[in-house]
Amino acid sequence: MNILQIEHLSKVYGKGDTAVKALDDVSFSVDKGEFVAIIGPSGSGKSTLLHMLGGVDRPTSGKVFVDNTDMYSLNETQLAIFRRRQIGLIYQFYNLLPILTVEENMKLPLLLDEHKVDQKQFDEIVRTLNLGNRLNHLPNQLSGGQQQRVSIGRALMNQPSIILADEPTGNLDSKNGNEIIDLLKMFNKTYHQTLIMITHDERIALQADRIIAIEDGRISKDEVIRV
Repeated sequence: MNILQIEHLSKVYGKGDTAVKALDDVSFSVDKGEFVAIIGPSGSGKSTLLHMLGGVDRPTSGKVFVDNTDMYSLNETQLAIFRRRQIGLIYQFYNLLPILTVEENMKLPLLLDEHKVDQKQFDEIVRTLNLGNRLNHLPNQLSGGQQQRVSIGRALMNQPSIILADEPTGNLDSKNGNEIIDLLKMFNKTYHQTLIMITHDERIALQADRIIAIEDGRISKDEVIRV
């Protein structure tokens, strides 16, 4: 079953002679529970694509359906709510709020929606991420690997339709990077969590179910690695 459907997606920055086409008629779909790696050289359009999938930046043309909702038919307020509830974003530099504790950062998406926190689910995520003794710490009291674990926990709190990870190991050493990938793969397999990851690391990409390569704003390869 498709959880994500992209139809003829294009993004142009600027106008006239200075216009730059960052995405050029991109179409593909992702099944629920699939782990997809998106690769490509710098400037290929892969980060622009992730922003379109995450509802961060509107496309010039084309459609993005997440769990059968046409995301860009929503107004800005509706889109912000939809993005918070249905899309979990994990960034290279964590994007944690420095004045909030680990627990507060993780629960933030639910609190913004004024939703009650499922304490059992929260405790399970905390245990899996090995953050139980860090809940009252601020981000600047954590290592990079721990901060990324918090970012993963925050992304999972709303049980989103898809997790989008933008170079999630890019700011980590190899040991912490491998641990983060193992955690993301575990959530993907154990909880059937759909995962789409941008990476420049071929070793990481080869661990995905499928690799989509982007060059000059277009898909140059779409290859299933494992079923």
